[in-house]
Amino acid sequence: MGLKDIESTLPPGFRFYPSDEELVSHYLCNKVANQKLSDGPTMVDVDLHSQEPWELPDVAKLSEDEWYFFSFRDRKYATGSRSNRATKSGYWKATGKDRTVFDTSSHVVVGMRKTLVFYLGRAPNGIKTSWVMHEFRLESPHSPPKEDWVLCRVFQKRKKNNGGDEVITNNLMQEENSSNANSISCLNLPMLQCNFLDDFSQEMMMMINSDDQNYDLNALQNWP
Repeated sequence: MGLKDIESTLPPGFRFYPSDEELVSHYLCNKVANQKLSDGPTMVDVDLHSQEPWELPDVAKLSEDEWYFFSFRDRKYATGSRSNRATKSGYWKATGKDRTVFDTSSHVVVGMRKTLVFYLGRAPNGIKTSWVMHEFRLESPHSPPKEDWVLCRVFQKRKKNNGGDEVITNNLMQEENSSNANSISCLNLPMLQCNFLDDFSQEMMMMINSDDQNYDLNALQNWP
């Protein structure tokens, strides 16, 4: 049963809206300890390298544009600590500083939250999209995790337009439209010049072919 199916069984006014601490201390901690949850929503495992953000499974989908799932971090290098977050069409790029997740009762650090943005293409020339991911990991110096599991929350960033309505941003379409507009503006000047020269040539031919017109060839040579 997916998250959306479970949420539909809740009373009106209730929904799945866990805090950062609950995602780390309850869901991720039990996942790392290989303990199944007896109650509450069940999260699935997703391989981020084989699936694009728009291909995430419906079983992990909570709302129209929000997903929760577990993922096993793949190391970019066997002896390093950097994670490989590339997909077939793009890559996830970290942005900003990692946020600390505290236990509200003991004020002890239990995890970290990293924010990443999805880019189309390959670095450093990738195109930024509206897809955002919060990646939660355990952070406990006294008991390090046995496995490198993380919990991911993926959503599409929204912004308000002039009418106050929320719309999903699409940076790719904006860049394409901007590029097309720049191309058209660059073509305007040469096109105007060509049209002017054509009109001038036609006028001169009419003057030359006309017996009633007097014209000065020397004046034409001085024409800029």
